[in-house]
Amino acid sequence: MDYEAVEEIKRHFNVVAEGLRSDFRMVIEGLSANTERLDKVEVRLDRVEGRLERVELRLDGVESELGGVKAMIRPLIARSDA
Repeated sequence: MDYEAVEEIKRHFNVVAEGLRSDFRMVIEGLSANTERLDKVEVRLDRVEGRLERVELRLDGVESELGGVKAMIRPLIARSDA
């Protein structure tokens, strides 16, 4: 192989390598953007989970109060049936 052929192969390899570098940069930028989006979604999910926990606590309180109301009503219903 002569000198010119070797130089041509080097040039071709450098062009291919630069194309790969460019492709890698694009992939890395895309991954970075997706990571940022996922971080934002995770923050929003954390907020939603917190709100859901508060709703569940309130619902537990309502169920407890409803149980007390039922306990108060049962004797009244029993008296009216008698």
